[in-house]
Amino acid sequence: MLDLKNLEAFVWITRLGGFRAAAGRLNTTQPAVSARIAQLERELGVQLFNRDTRRVTLTPKGLELLGHAERMLALQAELVQAVAESTTLRGLIRLGVSETIVHTWLSRLIERLHHRFPLVSLEVEVDTSINLRNGLLAHEIDIAFMLGPMPEPDMRNLALCRYPLAWAASPVLALPDGPLSLAELARFPVISFSRRTKPSVAIQRMFLRPDLPPLRFYGNSSLASIVRMALDGIGIGAIPPAVIGRELAEGRLRLVPAEDPLPGLDFTICYPAGTDNPLVPIVADMALEVAVSANDQNPLSKPIQNQDLTDMTNA
Repeated sequence: MLDLKNLEAFVWITRLGGFRAAAGRLNTTQPAVSARIAQLERELGVQLFNRDTRRVTLTPKGLELLGHAERMLALQAELVQAVAESTTLRGLIRLGVSETIVHTWLSRLIERLHHRFPLVSLEVEVDTSINLRNGLLAHEIDIAFMLGPMPEPDMRNLALCRYPLAWAASPVLALPDGPLSLAELARFPVISFSRRTKPSVAIQRMFLRPDLPPLRFYGNSSLASIVRMALDGIGIGAIPPAVIGRELAEGRLRLVPAEDPLPGLDFTICYPAGTDNPLVPIVADMALEVAVSANDQNPLSKPIQNQDLTDMTNA
């Protein structure tokens, strides 16, 4: 009977490209991983890796085993998800999150996860969607809530939530009350997400008109910094109203009506379709529930219908 831990080591060596990286992913030592592979090769009577090259590569028998091993680990994950008691389930979830979600409902999800799975550990990485995508592809995180979806055929994409963007500014800028044109907005620096992100690319394209002055665009990877700069009157922020409810209520920021609408933020749950971590689909389902509940309670956010985007992305 093959030991699933040995198959797990084999799969992660293949995915990450080395024994040392697999040892780090499995929270063990490199000699322990090597021992697992040696035992697996003895049980099967074949050599799985070419050992005469600098890079770890699979032999023909290793390539043949890989698909079977991934299916066995995925089946194990399904079994654990269906049968195991939540109070005894252990493991680690490495969650990547866009900052907008951190400022809205992430803490509710973490509280619910802790209540249902008290023995599960959680690592949260807050970053831009570009970096979260790279983290998923490199197997550095297990699941991400990001501006998506991802086009890779082995990724699953679930529509999570949508947040509108709006122009927001400090009252010290003394902007007129009526809807502002792009020319009027361009008199001030525009503050928003990092320059290469989807919403910022769309914003910059809005101002690519010959009749408009060059846009002074202040991109920032920190949403908290964007809000701070808007509060300080440095410029006009393109910000999700859902994250500045207190500042709006206290009058420290005001929404600025404009003639041209801003793009919305469509967030997606992304994770490998063949994940062998049974906690990943559970976290995805819980995130959908929390997002819908949070958005229903927040008049400054707009929920979207739960939808599997995978087929459309891969079409």
